[in-house]
Amino acid sequence: MKQLLPGLILLLWASLCSSCSPTPADTTSTIRIRWARDPENLDPLIVDNPSSNETINLLHCSLLRTSEAAHGFAPWLAAAVPTTQALNDSLQLVTYQLRPEATWDNGSPVLARDVAFTLKVMNCPGLPIEIAQAHYGVIRDIRLDPKDSRRFTLVVASQDVGTSGDYSILPEYALDPQGKLRAVSVPELRRQQQPALAAEFARRYQSLNLARHPERAPGCGPYRLVKWQSGRSLTLQRKANWWADKISTPPAVLQAYPERLTFQVIPDAGTATLALRRGELELYAMMPAGEFARLQQSATDTERLQFYTTDSYQFLTASFNVRQPALQDRLTRQALTHLFDVPALIQASQQGAAYPSVGLISPRLKPYYNDSLPLPDFNPAQAVRLLQQAGWQRSATGSWQRGTTAQPVLLKLRVSYRAGEPSFETAALQFRAAAAALGISIELRPTEPSLLSRQVRAGDTDITISNLSGQPFSYDFTSLLHSSSVGVSNFTGFSNPAADALIEQLVATQQPARKTVLLRRFQRLLAQERPFTVLYFLKHRIAASRRLGPIPVTGLKPGYEAARIRPYPCRLNKGLWQGGRCCAIPSGRCSRLGYLYPACFCSVAPTLTRILSCKILRKETAAYSPQPTRSAPPNSCCGGTGWICPCSTLP
Repeated sequence: MKQLLPGLILLLWASLCSSCSPTPADTTSTIRIRWARDPENLDPLIVDNPSSNETINLLHCSLLRTSEAAHGFAPWLAAAVPTTQALNDSLQLVTYQLRPEATWDNGSPVLARDVAFTLKVMNCPGLPIEIAQAHYGVIRDIRLDPKDSRRFTLVVASQDVGTSGDYSILPEYALDPQGKLRAVSVPELRRQQQPALAAEFARRYQSLNLARHPERAPGCGPYRLVKWQSGRSLTLQRKANWWADKISTPPAVLQAYPERLTFQVIPDAGTATLALRRGELELYAMMPAGEFARLQQSATDTERLQFYTTDSYQFLTASFNVRQPALQDRLTRQALTHLFDVPALIQASQQGAAYPSVGLISPRLKPYYNDSLPLPDFNPAQAVRLLQQAGWQRSATGSWQRGTTAQPVLLKLRVSYRAGEPSFETAALQFRAAAAALGISIELRPTEPSLLSRQVRAGDTDITISNLSGQPFSYDFTSLLHSSSVGVSNFTGFSNPAADALIEQLVATQQPARKTVLLRRFQRLLAQERPFTVLYFLKHRIAASRRLGPIPVTGLKPGYEAARIRPYPCRLNKGLWQGGRCCAIPSGRCSRLGYLYPACFCSVAPTLTRILSCKILRKETAAYSPQPTRSAPPNSCCGGTGWICPCSTLP
């Protein structure tokens, strides 16, 4: 669920840069990123919001990780993509080999028994395993290789290999130091055959309070938690000796460069934009389109900031709580869908940079996208007809009701959304105006994120406007829409036997032709039932300080890879790195860590002209050649624009 070339470990340069004027908070060792909400809970078993997911992916590693570059899942803790073998019509064997370099923070190796332990935790009665079961309940057992402690085979009731390895691996040494869970198997825990043993472990696990103290279960990821001020900020520190540093040419998933990552919780979009402009933030993802466009039109901002736009798999939805009396029938939900003016919303809140969809499959994913279905249209007259078919009648006062005279059900709805998000508010206001024109009473409920999450879980909502996110490599909708997940992760309460059957069939097939047929059927069923309405797919918009260098952007949420950001080793002077001046360094020897300095130091710091050799800088990637490529004249700048000089060569 849940990146590692030994990167440049950057220090606080404010004291070194004599020709720069950094803000007091400026450091190149820390990257400051905006979050819209707090993680709230960092127990690996309970990953239920984007901030907690991003944090867990930096603290822990899973066997596999989604990767756009790999067009699927890339090995993370796994040494390679697992091999598969059919066991019978419903089960397959998935065999993994763990990386030999992988170790825990105490130096002990990550072994197959840690994977077995993790699966047992995810199946242990008495623990909050509902979310894990909704996602990974298809893993039925694990078989350890008696001859190789890093090799194991999973018994999986799914043809989706990604599901078998996309969960954080937990440290047995920290959570079960006496190895008590080794005495029980995964199937026994699933069948609750060892209640006393399970109950004892569950009590120990719960007593650790990992939700607030994730350091008590140290992961094997590149970062550790050093500070968490709930609702304000969270800071991660890169581990000095992370195991992937031993790999000479690590893949992208094993790269981690920033020394420190600080995520600042700023729910209000306008406040976050102001913080970015002031230099209090350095990366703002999913920026509202209006703010994004205004910054791009400002000469001052474009001098200091860089901008990225990429297609995403994130979409804006209006979710209906089908357990509410007024929303239990599909005709009413279809009628309300016709009150959203999607083209107008795209123009108003996204500056036209979004695209409508018939459902939760992106139009970019052909042939899976069901283009035979009509896009939702703004049609109040059709909404009235559907309401009447659903049994609603308009009273003399203009309101809508149905049922008996003694106990009428009123069509009076609440629309909930996260406060401070312009796109949510725009959709809610447009919907309320359209509904009011028909006599439907709508109460808007902008809500603080953590409170909204609790209300959604408790079913205390009618319509919720929010962003949902998917990815193009796995089509398991169990947690979102299967009846078994109602109250766990299926918060619309939608329960439909035909939908359940399609979801289960999708999980059981990897044949593209068969998957195409099933996905198209599933989209048609959802268009009829309308547990939620997809308004449009978003584009990721990222604004970032030029100091951070090129941002590794992705269509997967959150839209960037924080661990792979490689900041330039000096604060920008007027935002000009290519052909511009950089910060000067006072006289004196460089750090023993071998930092790299752009050649323009030579022109502003005479003490650096005695450079013996240089390495070429590819500006577009900030990469450097591993060997010296040119000797510099004794009293000249080393190579001119585009060259950088390793500190270790200074006399």
